[in-house]
Amino acid sequence: MESNCISLMLLLTVLGALVSGLETASGIPGIPGSHGVPGMSGKDGRDGPKGAKGDPGPSVSAGGLEESGDKGDPGIKGPIGKRGRRGPSGNKGDPGIMGVIGEKGKSGDYKSTLKSAFSAKRKVYTYPPRDSPIKFTDILSNDQNHYDSSTGKFTCHISGYYYFVYHATSNNNLCVNMNKNGETITSFCSHGDFVQVSSGGLVLHLQVSDKVWLEATVYNALMGQRNHDSVFSGFLLFPD
Repeated sequence: MESNCISLMLLLTVLGALVSGLETASGIPGIPGSHGVPGMSGKDGRDGPKGAKGDPGPSVSAGGLEESGDKGDPGIKGPIGKRGRRGPSGNKGDPGIMGVIGEKGKSGDYKSTLKSAFSAKRKVYTYPPRDSPIKFTDILSNDQNHYDSSTGKFTCHISGYYYFVYHATSNNNLCVNMNKNGETITSFCSHGDFVQVSSGGLVLHLQVSDKVWLEATVYNALMGQRNHDSVFSGFLLFPD
C-alpha cells in the first residue's frame, strides 16, 4: 500500500517535469494548411436610414439651361392655314382733320332742270293704217312739246337714256313695232279674237333729233274709245 503511493507520486513528478518542459521549449513550425471552401452568400441587410437633402442643382430657363446654343436656320414655310374668325371691332378712332372748304357753287334753278316727258292716248275707234306711225292724239301730258300728236312721233331734244312704254286695247290680233328713225327696234304681239290689253316698253339711248314712234303691222286691231284706251308714253331717265 505504501509502495503504491510512492510509485504514484514518482509518476506525478515525472509527468509534471514533462509538462513543464513542453511549455518552455517550442518546436519547428509546421506546413500551412490549404484554404477552406468559401461559405454561402449571406442574406441582404436591412435598408439603412434616409440620407440628408442634397444641395440645389443649377437653375434652368423655359428653353433649357441658361446658356443657350446658336440659333438654328429657319424651317421651310408651311401651307397657309384656314382663315380665322373675325375678331371684335376695334375702338372708334379719333376724327380726322377737317378738309379744306371748297369753292361755293353757282346758284341752281329747279325750273331749268333737264326734263322731257309725254303721255298721250288714242281717241279714234278705227284701226290705224298698217306700216304707218300710230297717232295718239289725246294729250295727257307734254309740257316740253317733245311729242307731236299730229305725226305720232317723239323727237329728242336732250341726249340721254329714255324709257318708252305703251298699253294697247285690241279686239283682235295686234302686233306693234317700236321704231327709231325708221328702224324697227322691237315688236310686241298679242293674238285672239276677243278684247284684250297688251303692253311693252324699253330703254333707248337717244341723240338730239332722234325720233321714236309706234307703228301698226298687218295685225292692227288697235282700239281707242272710252273704257278701251290705248296709251303711248315716254320720259327722260338720265341725260348725257
